[in-house]
Amino acid sequence: MTTSQWLTLSDLGHRFGLSARHCGRVLDHEGWRDHSGHPTQAAMTAGAAQQHNSHHHISSNRWNADICAAVLSSHGQRPIKRSERVSQWVTLLEAMEEGSASISMSTEQMAEDLPNDLIDDVNHQLSHRGCRFQVQRLEESSSC
Repeated sequence: MTTSQWLTLSDLGHRFGLSARHCGRVLDHEGWRDHSGHPTQAAMTAGAAQQHNSHHHISSNRWNADICAAVLSSHGQRPIKRSERVSQWVTLLEAMEEGSASISMSTEQMAEDLPNDLIDDVNHQLSHRGCRFQVQRLEESSSC
């Protein structure tokens, strides 16, 4: 028996090279999100979504990676291979670490958007390419 992976809309979109907004529009078209962006009962019934409310009244929506990937694929979207995603992040972080006057975001700030499941592979490739910058899981920082 396999365990379902539950992702945020952003993480789901990353797998397809999509923004959270575009990914959400596909799920809207499927009838799986309401006007506020929360999962509908249809999404919950289909097993595509989970909605949790914390004691701070902040809802945390999670989307089933496999079920939603099938819907995204049926709308013409194709997942990006993991190795390509890692390579894109390595190239981006390496370029940011080299710096540019036109970029106002730090490498550490950009790395905050790196999906957790890619951190080890990205760090390994950065190291392999001679860059000392390493993505930190916590709010620590490092430099190249």
